[in-house]
Amino acid sequence: MDGRDLVRSVKSVGSSGAAQRLRTVAAAWRRRRADAGALPARGAERARVPGPVREVEPGPGGGVVRFARSELRVLVTAGGAVFWGWDGAGPEPSYALAGRCPEPDPRAVLEPDKDGGWRVVAERMTVVVSRHGAVEVRTPGGVTLRRDLPPRWWEPVGGGAGRWMQRSEVAADARFFGLGGRASGPRLRDGTYRLWNSDPGRPLGAGLDPLFLTMPTQLVVADAATHLVFHDCSWDGTVTLREGGEGAGSGHDRPGACELRMDGGPLRCWVIVGTPARVLLGWAALTGAPALPPAWALGHQHAVRGAGSEQEVRRVVSGFQEHGLPLDAVHLDGGFLDGGRAFGVDLERFPKLAVLADEVRRDGVRLVSAVEPAVAAEPGDAVFDGGTALEAFVRDSSGRLVRGVARPGESVFPDFTHARVRAWWGGLYAERLGQGFAGFWHTMDEPTTFAAFGETTLPRSAAHSLEGRGGDHREAHNVYGLCMARAAWEGLRELAPEERPFVLSRSGWAGSQRYGGAWCGDVAAGWPGLRAVLSMVMGLGLSGIPYAGTDVGGAGGQVSPELLVRWLQLGAYLPLFRTHAGARVGRRELWESGDEVLEHARVALVERRRLSPYFMTVAQLARRTGAPWVRPLWWGAPEDRALRECEDAFLLGDCLLVAPVLEPGADRRAVRLPRGRWYDTVTERVYEGPGQVLVEAPLSRVPVFARAGAVVPVRGDDGGVELEVWAPAPGRSGGGLLVTDTGDGGDEPEPERYAVRWTGRRLVVEREGEGGFEEPARPVRVRGLGGGPAQ
Repeated sequence: MDGRDLVRSVKSVGSSGAAQRLRTVAAAWRRRRADAGALPARGAERARVPGPVREVEPGPGGGVVRFARSELRVLVTAGGAVFWGWDGAGPEPSYALAGRCPEPDPRAVLEPDKDGGWRVVAERMTVVVSRHGAVEVRTPGGVTLRRDLPPRWWEPVGGGAGRWMQRSEVAADARFFGLGGRASGPRLRDGTYRLWNSDPGRPLGAGLDPLFLTMPTQLVVADAATHLVFHDCSWDGTVTLREGGEGAGSGHDRPGACELRMDGGPLRCWVIVGTPARVLLGWAALTGAPALPPAWALGHQHAVRGAGSEQEVRRVVSGFQEHGLPLDAVHLDGGFLDGGRAFGVDLERFPKLAVLADEVRRDGVRLVSAVEPAVAAEPGDAVFDGGTALEAFVRDSSGRLVRGVARPGESVFPDFTHARVRAWWGGLYAERLGQGFAGFWHTMDEPTTFAAFGETTLPRSAAHSLEGRGGDHREAHNVYGLCMARAAWEGLRELAPEERPFVLSRSGWAGSQRYGGAWCGDVAAGWPGLRAVLSMVMGLGLSGIPYAGTDVGGAGGQVSPELLVRWLQLGAYLPLFRTHAGARVGRRELWESGDEVLEHARVALVERRRLSPYFMTVAQLARRTGAPWVRPLWWGAPEDRALRECEDAFLLGDCLLVAPVLEPGADRRAVRLPRGRWYDTVTERVYEGPGQVLVEAPLSRVPVFARAGAVVPVRGDDGGVELEVWAPAPGRSGGGLLVTDTGDGGDEPEPERYAVRWTGRRLVVEREGEGGFEEPARPVRVRGLGGGPAQ
């Protein structure tokens, strides 16, 4: 932090009073002074590269290749993922992995290759190691997908941990996706992206980077195959990407390039190759299945932000009911309850919180509580006293408590990288459960405070347990939010085993999906913000976190009625659908935004509720397969280059294509369709893909298409599940799945499988049973029979 950062910190809390500003500056200087005294100064460094091969030691699933100045371990797992690590780095310990490293594939062997190199042949790829340390990933047919050049380390002359760089090349036609939630995506253009979870300190937009949830996970899509590469290192770093180019005529191709620079930590990575669906399945097997949200979390949620009371909550709930607007949950932020004090409640404003929670639950509405990691550093505060007795809070290198300025004032922070601390923190949620809260929304969990926007709250030299290994905040920062989510999820599973936990986190890392979903933070109010929402949700899904979203309307500015309607229409099809209001964000309730907004809002919210069985099916399948809910149009055809260029529409599960309106004044828009027949779900007009079509997009709706032959489970007028069947093209068949919710417990029901086929001029819909196909027991409504081709 330099002088400009200090000035920015002061301005960020300028309305909080002189005392708060002084505490902010003091905390910033303490952080800077602690790091200056505890972290080694970067002095003279010595560069190192692997050098030539000296010897090879084959082993299960691969082996070890020793070079003159380094060694490389290669391991092919039974699931098809390939790991390699330099300088003795192994797959464990890792916060990304779901348990232990998978077993090695006994069929994979390390064998000599040409020019003095070595190779390991796996079922879906071949890994070739050159005699100077380059690592190449090829398809079984020999096409090169990725080539990592020999890495380079810079190590202090006097000894100690060094920083490193890995340069890579990919196919000329390859496109980059992933890296967590990025506002400038979903396709990642040429540029440098930082790997450091950060609060930008203002509503985010496409030009801000880094953001709250980053991870070194790239999904690279090329004609030959899709591959995912994950560098399992949580230190601060950057990724510089450059797309390639194909030479015209006799010109040479220019490969795409990636340069990864890390300030320390192990150089180790995982690679998974295949179709996008197979790659994300392998990623979920490696890092854990996504947590299944409770059924109510698939509906419409609303955040009330700023100081409030029980009367305000009742007013909000009754307002939605009176205006015919479906509502499933109300989120209360830290300032709403008790100024952000950990698990605190202002009893004057909320004297009977449990009664309130029970009252709104009878109306079908759950309460969700914001939780922040900052604990007021005040003796007498129950959480502070309990954590102090347990030695739960982060300390600096001298053993003193690290203090920062957060919502409660001067604060301390739990070390969630210690199992004992996670167990203690998870137990604290019992009080919130007793008050009637059904879910939890983690924020400021990068961690950050009012003194550290864009920077770390804790000194980089602050000590962390790191599961008993010991280390500092340079390694722990990016996994802090993940470990906090783990503490909550494990605590809630123990406290309420009969219910599925709902944990929504602003920060996280690879593997966060095991413990819940992601809230993408405050997005800037405006049309660029609307586009950024889609980018972040899709990027998180391709990074393994399928349940994600942000607040409809954004924050930090006025929203026109048109923009609010278009934001509602997009949000209704995203995994997390949350509106918000309150003095702090300058937002009125939907029924206070004008009759036109109210009318269109009601349509969007009712459609979300109608599709609730489909959302549950998509969520259940994501848990089983790792496939994101929101998918790019190229998901089923990554070789289609036109689809790879499309970033303004998405697939929702297997059945629906959503084309949101992302520009002002538009009443028509072009939509790129994948191969096959598609129906406009309102007009039932028929469109044939692949190709681009121009469709109507009045303010009353956004274009949504159903795939021909799809079976879409929907909510009927009686609240039961109906099957909306879209007729396949003549001579073709179709089908679909329905996975019902068995309650808030941990049971996973078997999918109901349906087949759709033509028998002459008669369309037959059948359910697959144990003895064959049988007639569905659910109501069936066939659509698309009367829809003609688009003119």
